[in-house]
Amino acid sequence: MRAIVLQHTATEGPERVAIGLAARGVAIDVRRLYAGEAVPADLAGDEILIVMGGPMGVGDAGDRRWPFLSREIALLRRLVARDAPVLGICLGSQLLAAGGGARVYPNTRPGPDGKPVAAREVGWGTVDLIGLGREPVLAGLPPHPMVLHWHGDTFDLPFGALRLASTAVCANQAFLLGKRQLGLQFHCELEAETIAVWAREDADFARSALGDGAVNRILSDTVHLYAGARLVWDRLLANALDLLLAA
Repeated sequence: MRAIVLQHTATEGPERVAIGLAARGVAIDVRRLYAGEAVPADLAGDEILIVMGGPMGVGDAGDRRWPFLSREIALLRRLVARDAPVLGICLGSQLLAAGGGARVYPNTRPGPDGKPVAAREVGWGTVDLIGLGREPVLAGLPPHPMVLHWHGDTFDLPFGALRLASTAVCANQAFLLGKRQLGLQFHCELEAETIAVWAREDADFARSALGDGAVNRILSDTVHLYAGARLVWDRLLANALDLLLAA
């Protein structure tokens, strides 16, 4: 088996997904799309696809800065049509939703005057799992796991998809499409050091969601929450990889 990993920026690699793949003896081919490496035209029968996050969005497809987005959506349409194994994280989940024919758009909430304003979800917070005790991909998880959020877009569920997680800010936090396609809007693949890099390098986006003190809050929360959260993250990722690698 081999995993094709589509990476959109230098700081959003597979990290703990790669650890899980290596433990299963799965070879990893990381395509650094930001450096001009190619999106595959298709997957072979012994390959799975992992689509990572990034600051760009599905709405940027066609933008010359990110020519790979349109190619990824086209690939995912083909993979959705035959239920090929895919794991999408954050942007990857949005691209999977788009490949499944769903709408992807900026997340909003009603403002003080009733008009919609941006609803960005950034930093540490829980998600509410749906289907515990019923869906194998959620096996062994607590009902409200702590995860890292870092997004401003959301999506409708593709036709036939099953919602697996939700928050008050963003209804569709995780979904299962077909038997072997999983989208996770939140992050559960990161090392603690990477979270610190994001907090500092993407400080403006963090402040837009959390206000002044956002960076210090995220760094402090990481110190206190990461070790416990990682145990849950690794279980979720193990479940996800078992799902993708199932015969």
